[in-house]
Amino acid sequence: MSEIHRIKCGTENCYIIENENAAVLVDTGTAAFYDEVLAECSKYKMRLIVLTHPHFDHAENAAALSEHFNIPVAVHKADLDVFENYDSQPLMSYGLVGKVVLSVSLKVLRNTKVRRPQNLVFVKEGDSLSDYGIDAKIVELPGHTKGSIGVDVEQKNLLVGDALDNWIKPALGHLYADFDAIKQTSQKIKAFGSRTIFYGHGKPTGNFLL
Repeated sequence: MSEIHRIKCGTENCYIIENENAAVLVDTGTAAFYDEVLAECSKYKMRLIVLTHPHFDHAENAAALSEHFNIPVAVHKADLDVFENYDSQPLMSYGLVGKVVLSVSLKVLRNTKVRRPQNLVFVKEGDSLSDYGIDAKIVELPGHTKGSIGVDVEQKNLLVGDALDNWIKPALGHLYADFDAIKQTSQKIKAFGSRTIFYGHGKPTGNFLL
């Protein structure tokens, strides 16, 4: 049975999925939290990094951690352009919370280029992480970005990146590149049924969409 460890990186979360034999890091935080994330990862047998998407707050440490542990970085191919050019998939927002978050983030998003890891592997819907020692599958959750993905762990826990968020209360992700796509993604997450939801921003909850 796998355990999920939340690493708080300011307003962002990273997660380590681990069992006795292996561990996978989901998202990597910003450069300001590199030492904290490295210290947590060093407690486990790291096998893989998964990026739910390549925005700086989720991916800025990916290349450095990949090199340190000599492990690959998994990402959806549809998001490859986001590493060096945020404006290839510009974000919009809804609601007061979304407008505040976007206004605070926009300058950094546009001026922070995330170094693309050398050891990339491309993943898609249904891909298993069993080769990396973890009972989990990749889930495509487009809308925040075209290639946003999540990780379904043992059909009990769902890591959703920014498809949903919990800034104040659990909600549809407040920032999106494609609103219709992120709405469809919320219905997909609802169909998963009973899951603990692990957000890119905010504390885990049950599946509030039920």
